[in-house]
Amino acid sequence: QVQLVESGGGAVQAGGSLRLSCAASGRTFSSAAMGWFRQAPGKEREFVAVINWSGGNTYYAESVKGRFTISRENAKNTLYLQMNGLKPEDTAVYYCAASTYRDYRGNTDFRSWGQGTQVTVSS
Repeated sequence: QVQLVESGGGAVQAGGSLRLSCAASGRTFSSAAMGWFRQAPGKEREFVAVINWSGGNTYYAESVKGRFTISRENAKNTLYLQMNGLKPEDTAVYYCAASTYRDYRGNTDFRSWGQGTQVTVSS
């Protein structure tokens, strides 16, 4: 199982940018699809973006498409989420997660989770 630690969260004004990182330990990172999820206060956790094991395929929630970019560096065991054009509705705790599969097959396949990093966007 892979251990995950997120960083890079913070407070920004609307229109600003943040880059989240997720450091992974364990040998399975490079063979796992990786995802970002978020949970706002009083809401259920929701899917944000996913990248397959090689970085060749990515998928995004409609709400972030065109503003967020997911990427990975397998040599560094690190996952990223570049967030541009942030909106107040992006405020949430952001989690990275590792799938049990190489390619994205569904949100229920994510079995390893980080502790989360807070992103707060003010208007």
